[in-house]
Amino acid sequence: MRLSSKFKAVVFFMFLFFGIFLVWYTVEYSMEKAEEYEINSSKLPNRILIATQGSEFKNALTIELVKKLKNDSVFIKVIDISSLKGTQPESYNAIVIIHTWENRKPPKAVADFVEIAETTKLVVVTTSGQGDSKMKGIDAITGESRLEDAPIVVEKIKLKLEKIQGKLP
Repeated sequence: MRLSSKFKAVVFFMFLFFGIFLVWYTVEYSMEKAEEYEINSSKLPNRILIATQGSEFKNALTIELVKKLKNDSVFIKVIDISSLKGTQPESYNAIVIIHTWENRKPPKAVADFVEIAETTKLVVVTTSGQGDSKMKGIDAITGESRLEDAPIVVEKIKLKLEKIQGKLP
C-alpha cells in the first residue's frame, strides 16, 4: 500500500512539473499580437498587405519594411496573422507574411490563407530555431530571428516585392 502511495505521488509531481514547464514554454516562446495599422490612402492602386506576428525581430522587419515603402505610391496595411481569416487576397497587389514555425508547421491562419491566395503575389518570411523550415510549394525567405539579420531580410523582401510589382525583369 505504501509503494502505491509513493508511486501516485511521483506521478502527480511529474505531471505537475510537466504542466509548469508547458506554461513556462508557452509564455516564453509564444508570439505577441502584432499592432495593426495603415499607411497612405486606401484608394491608391498599389496595395500591399503585411501580415505578421509580434516579436522583437518581426516588429523590426515590419517597421523597416514600412519605412522603405511608405514614400512610394502604395497603400500599406499591417495586420496580425490571426486577422488573415476573412482577408481577401485579391484586394492586394502583394502580400507579405512574416511568421514563426510552430510545432513543425506554419500557424493555421497562415496555412489556410496560403491555400486561397495566389502564390505569385506572396512574400513569405518564416522564422524557426533551425532557420530552414518552410511550406511546400512556397518560395520563402527562411532564417532564425536574429536582429542583426533584419536589414538583410528586409532587402530580400523588397527585392521580391519589386519582382511582383514588375519593377525587375
